[in-house]
Amino acid sequence: MKDLRSLTENEILVLERNNNTCSDWSKVSVVSEFTSESIRNTNFSGNIKLGSFNSVFSFPGGVKKKAGISNATIHNCTIESDSYINQVKNHIANYYIKSNVIIENVDSINTEKKSCFGNGVKVSALNEAGGREISIYNELSAHTAYIMALYRHRPKLIEQLQKLIDGYRDNICSDIGTIETGAKLINCRTIIDTNIGPYAVVEGIYRLENGSINSSKEDPSYFGPGIIAENFVATSGSKVSDGALVSKCFIGQGCELSKQYSAENSVFFANSQGFHGEACSIFAGPYTVTHHKSTLLIAGYFSFMNAGSGSNQSNHMYKLGPIHQGVLERGSKTTSDSYILWPARIGAFSLVMGRHYRNPDTSLLPFSYLIENKDESLLAPAVNLRSVGTIRDARKWPKRDKRKDTKLLDFINFNLLSPFTIQKMLGGKRALKQLKDSCGPTLDYYMYNSVKITNTALERGLKLYNVGIIKFLGNALIKKLEDITFANSEELRKSLAPNTPYGKGEWIDMAGLLVPNERVMALLDDLENGNISDLTMLNQRYESLHINYFDYAWNWCLDVFKQEFGLDFSYVEIDQLLAFIDDWKKSVIDLDNMLYADAQKEFTLNNQTGFGIDGSEETRTMDFEQVRGEFESHPAVQDIRNHIRVKSRLGDDLKERLILCKKRDKP
Repeated sequence: MKDLRSLTENEILVLERNNNTCSDWSKVSVVSEFTSESIRNTNFSGNIKLGSFNSVFSFPGGVKKKAGISNATIHNCTIESDSYINQVKNHIANYYIKSNVIIENVDSINTEKKSCFGNGVKVSALNEAGGREISIYNELSAHTAYIMALYRHRPKLIEQLQKLIDGYRDNICSDIGTIETGAKLINCRTIIDTNIGPYAVVEGIYRLENGSINSSKEDPSYFGPGIIAENFVATSGSKVSDGALVSKCFIGQGCELSKQYSAENSVFFANSQGFHGEACSIFAGPYTVTHHKSTLLIAGYFSFMNAGSGSNQSNHMYKLGPIHQGVLERGSKTTSDSYILWPARIGAFSLVMGRHYRNPDTSLLPFSYLIENKDESLLAPAVNLRSVGTIRDARKWPKRDKRKDTKLLDFINFNLLSPFTIQKMLGGKRALKQLKDSCGPTLDYYMYNSVKITNTALERGLKLYNVGIIKFLGNALIKKLEDITFANSEELRKSLAPNTPYGKGEWIDMAGLLVPNERVMALLDDLENGNISDLTMLNQRYESLHINYFDYAWNWCLDVFKQEFGLDFSYVEIDQLLAFIDDWKKSVIDLDNMLYADAQKEFTLNNQTGFGIDGSEETRTMDFEQVRGEFESHPAVQDIRNHIRVKSRLGDDLKERLILCKKRDKP
């Protein structure tokens, strides 16, 4: 605050008349507009700076209260204008309280020592025994955490990244805490060494210690009743409430931990949710969701994941400490009472059902079902591609993005089919073919990385992967040409040329950010060599990678078209494109018909069991339709039908344009 002055003798008399005390009034300075009438029943000590208090605040029920300070002990604090502080049972010490803050009925708020407010706390994610520690800070992204946890094989890189984080932390460390503009702290117990961000709401908490609740006017954070949080950093739009217990955690934008959830040594990124259950040493990438009291997530890496009730993993089969860890790649689900013995790695968009003890690795076989059968792990490759639930998940994630801040920390690619998943399908096809060729085509089942695959499942997997690959490549081709005009084959080939030299080869899911491995390596080299000077520049690099996704993806597609289908778009003939579009259209319709059939299962008589409880079969059907709706009018069914129409039209339109182009080519 600027332009401060000392109190006048008359102001001191009025303050004392209003039952205010101070050991040394000379250490109290105020703004020129200050009036003593706004301070009552308050004890001041240390260096005090006060603003003016003229605003009127509205409380629930229509109650109005005027800004000011009353019934409090204030030590060594700066309190800006137009804040309301009342009923501080013990004290507020060593804090900078900005304007329009409400503090009412709290026990104590104090900064006890020089603190970094949770910044720099090392979280032992993924590995309980340590070795993959993530240093959390206010602007930590999922992608930086991914590097810090999973690239330990590059110690110089980790050292350089740690230096950047340490520099960021050192700029925040202070012996004065901050409560930012518009924050509300109501009915709270103990708050120690904790910064409160703009417009954050903190009510009914039990204890906060060594943390930061970052927030914004566009997306306020909320810390609610009964929680205990220590050594933590929370970001804008985060919500922690209803008795949650948090220790050594990062809570990302739009995340929610509630209903007695317990989390320790874990990081949660955009839109993750934890209710009732427990997390220990997990890396919860974007949209990791667990809702059930009996669910434990431990020592694992997850993203776009839904954990069923009673889901559990364990790393107890060790002799040198809890060193094992596991990975469920993006989009995986676990059913009720599922269990996986770490170490294990489950492929993207897979479903895990039952108990699995043999450390499976299905990362090359995405969209699979991993099922327990007579104490064995049975894998059905690719069948999740035809599940209407998979499509529903992919469509719901963008709609459920709760982040409202103008500055997003995590760059998320929501695409179900992408170079990342399609490269897995290509690898899966090769692995299944090799399995079949090496073991013979007449076997009843094959063993692959500790899981059993039946002959029927293998053949079906090959077909489904092929459908998925063609669908993705055709989608990319149509999107590329959708808004481009071409008069002849030469212009067509130019339109199909890449816009970037990057994108070929392996792709990585970098905790929600889909990016070519070569671009990740370039970024890591720059980071390791000191060419990235601060964390802001690092986040800008992530944003650039995200923005360039479609250019990178198209270049990857060009390479796959050539390698897998013999289509070199530098010399491609229109007849070749026409033939591929026919294959694509068939793949799209075939897959949509499978989704349609899968959706229809939800409306069978078996699924109507329990409806129409006191009536006839006709009553049951009517009750079911009233609750679930009719099959043909269900939104998911209409989406499938509409998807067939739209994709068919796009394919037919492109074919017409290509045929017209072919006619123009004739001499």
